[in-house]
Amino acid sequence: MNLERLPNEEKLTLCRKYYLGGFACLPFLWLVNVVWFFKEAFVKPTYTEQTQIKTYVKRSALGLLLWVTVLTTWITIYQHFRAQWGEVGDYLSFTIPLGTP
Repeated sequence: MNLERLPNEEKLTLCRKYYLGGFACLPFLWLVNVVWFFKEAFVKPTYTEQTQIKTYVKRSALGLLLWVTVLTTWITIYQHFRAQWGEVGDYLSFTIPLGTP
């Protein structure tokens, strides 16, 4: 999608949709929002909707960072303690590893 062809009001609407979509456990939308709208928010000359787009881009970046931190923490804890959790650790797995821990 070429953002330069869109009017500023539609850019704001699209940015807001991606921001709100990220709350549906879709952090990829926050990543897309940050990448697509970074130039619009921080590089382009000032226009009316830019302050709101900046807000959505900053919040999307913060949400993405929080999501990545939580996910990385969970993966690290799970990989480290899965064997000690016994059956619970196995039930949380999609595949049960063979062999001894």
